[in-house]
Amino acid sequence: MTTGTLTWQQLRDLRLAEFEEAGDSWHQVSGRSDSDRVRVDRAMAARLHETQQSESAGAAVGRLRRLSRNFQYIHSECGLVRSALNGLAADLAEPQTRLKQALADAGTLNFTVHEDGSVGYPAAEVADLTGAKRQAPGSTVHGSARLPLEPPGLGSGGQSPLYPGSSGFKPLNPNAAKAQDVADRIARAVRSAHDIDARYTKTLNGLKAEQGLDVTEATLKDVAHDTADVRATAGGHLADGVPFDKSPAERKAWWDGLPEEQRREYLDVAPDMIGGLDGIPAAVRDEANRTYLPVLIDEVSRRHDGESETQLDALRMIRDKLGKPSDPPMFLLGIGDEGNGRAIVAYGNPDTSKNVSAYVPGLGTKLDGEFVKDTMKRAQDTAIGARRVDPSSAAIVWLGYDAPNFAQVGSTANAEKGAPAYNRFMEGLLATNESKDPHVTAIGHSYGSLTVGTAARQSGGIPGVDDVVLLGSPGVGVDKAQDLGVSKDHVYVGAADNDPVTHLPSKGEAAAGLLMGGPTGVLIARDLLDWGDDDVYFGKDPASEAFGARRFKVADGPGMVTDLGGFDAHSQYFTPELDPESAKNIARVVGGQPGKITTEEYR
Repeated sequence: MTTGTLTWQQLRDLRLAEFEEAGDSWHQVSGRSDSDRVRVDRAMAARLHETQQSESAGAAVGRLRRLSRNFQYIHSECGLVRSALNGLAADLAEPQTRLKQALADAGTLNFTVHEDGSVGYPAAEVADLTGAKRQAPGSTVHGSARLPLEPPGLGSGGQSPLYPGSSGFKPLNPNAAKAQDVADRIARAVRSAHDIDARYTKTLNGLKAEQGLDVTEATLKDVAHDTADVRATAGGHLADGVPFDKSPAERKAWWDGLPEEQRREYLDVAPDMIGGLDGIPAAVRDEANRTYLPVLIDEVSRRHDGESETQLDALRMIRDKLGKPSDPPMFLLGIGDEGNGRAIVAYGNPDTSKNVSAYVPGLGTKLDGEFVKDTMKRAQDTAIGARRVDPSSAAIVWLGYDAPNFAQVGSTANAEKGAPAYNRFMEGLLATNESKDPHVTAIGHSYGSLTVGTAARQSGGIPGVDDVVLLGSPGVGVDKAQDLGVSKDHVYVGAADNDPVTHLPSKGEAAAGLLMGGPTGVLIARDLLDWGDDDVYFGKDPASEAFGARRFKVADGPGMVTDLGGFDAHSQYFTPELDPESAKNIARVVGGQPGKITTEEYR
C-alpha cells in the first residue's frame, strides 16, 4: 500500500505478484488454522467426549471447543486478508495496464512524460489556409478529463484564420490532441489506482483482532462485518466468474476446475454465492453457509419488523445447533432471508450416501422457531430411521420456496413457483452424489405434496427420483400415481384417518363443509352429505384405490371432535414417539427397502 499521493512511476513499477505472494502466505496460515481446528474437534474434543464422563472432562471439552472457535476465527480472518490482497492485485492490474499502454504510445510518438505526469510534445510543420508552411510550436499538457482544447486556429487576439496575415493566427500542432489524450489516460489510470489503493487500505486496516482469546458474540459480529467489508471491496471480480445461469452439472464441473486458492476465496469472501448454488458439493455448501450465517444474522438484526425478529430467532437457533454435535451430522445446504425465509438442512452427507431423501414441508412453514424445533427434527428422525435400514442414508428438509399461509392454501401458485426450484435442487444432488446410481426419494407433506406433484409434472419430472412419498396430502394435482414420473408401485402414501387435510373435499364441495364449522365441518359434512367420491381439494385422493399408490400403515391420530385433537393427526407422520409405524415405513422407503413397509387398505 502507498502513503501520500500515488505517482505514475509507482504504479508502473508496482509488482502485483508480491501482493499475490503475500496472499499465499496468509493462505498458508489460514489453512494451518483450519487443520488445527479439525484436529481439535475430531482427534481431541470428540474422543474426550466419547470416552470420558466426568466434571473435569466436561470442562476440558469446553476449553477445547473454545480453542476450536479461536482457530476458526484465525482461519476466517487470515482468509479475508488473503482475499483482500488477491483482490487488490486483480483490481490494480487494469489501471497499471492502461498506464503502460499510454506510456508505450507516448514513446512511439516521441512524447516526453514528465515526473508530474504532464506530457511534452515536439513542434510540427503545418500548412495554413494559403498552403504556406508554418511551424507549430511544441508544448506540454497536463492530464485532465475536463480540460478543453483551445479552438483550433484562434490565437489570443481572436482573429479569424481566414486572414492568414493576421497576427492572431496560431497554427494548430497536430501533436497537441494526441499528447492531451496520453496525458488524460495517464491521469485517469493513476486516479483509478489511487482510489483502489485507498479502498483496500481502509479494508485491510479493519482486519485486526480484538484483544483476548475468546470468540464471543461480538467477535462473530466482527467476522461478519469484516467479511462484508472485504466482499464490498474485493468481491466484484468473483461474481463475474460464477456460472449462475448454468446447469448444476456445469456448476459442478466449474467448481472442480477451480484452483484450491480460488475456491477458498469464494468460501471466505463470497460464501452466499456458493452456499445456495445447486451443483456445488454438500460439504462446500455447508462450509459456505456456516461462514455466511453470521453475516446474515448481522444483516437481519439491523431490521426491526416482526418478521425479521422471527427469522433472527430461527437463524440464531440454527447457529446454535450447528455448534453442537449432531447424529447424523448436520449439513447446512442453504440459508437465506428472502420471502418467508429459506433453509435447506441435511442430516448425513447427501454426496456420500447411497440413499437420499428430500422432504418438502407444507402449509404455514417458514423460517421460524417451529421450523428449527419441529420441521428440522422430522428430517433428522427420517435420517436416523433410514440409517437403521441402510447406514448409507441421508435425509434433507427443503425449505427452498414460500409455503402458503392459510389465506393462500387454496391456490396452486406457491407450488408452481416452488416446483422448478425443487427440481434444480434434486438435479444438483445427482450432480454431486458419489454413487453411480443413488436411490433418491421425494417426500411431500401437506401442501408440500402438491409442490412435489407439481415438480413431477415438469418436463422430465423430478431429476433422479426413484420413489415418491406423500404424507397428509390434500391432493397432488394428478389423478393417477403413475402421473408422478415413476411407476405407481413406487408412490407411497401415508394418510391418517383423523387427518382433516386428507379429507378436504373438492373445490366444488368445500363451501358447504366450511359453512358447517370450518375444518371440523368438512368431516361432518362428508358424513352427513355422503360425499363418497375420491376427490380432494387438489385432485384425486392419494389414499384412494382410484389413485393407485401403495398406502402404508399409519396411526389414526387424535380425533378432531372426539379427542379435541385439532390438526394433531396431520403433524405426527415423521415422529417415532407419536406414530412409530409411520416413521418406520417412511424410513424403509428412504433406506431402499420399500418391500418391508406395512400396508393398509385404500379409502
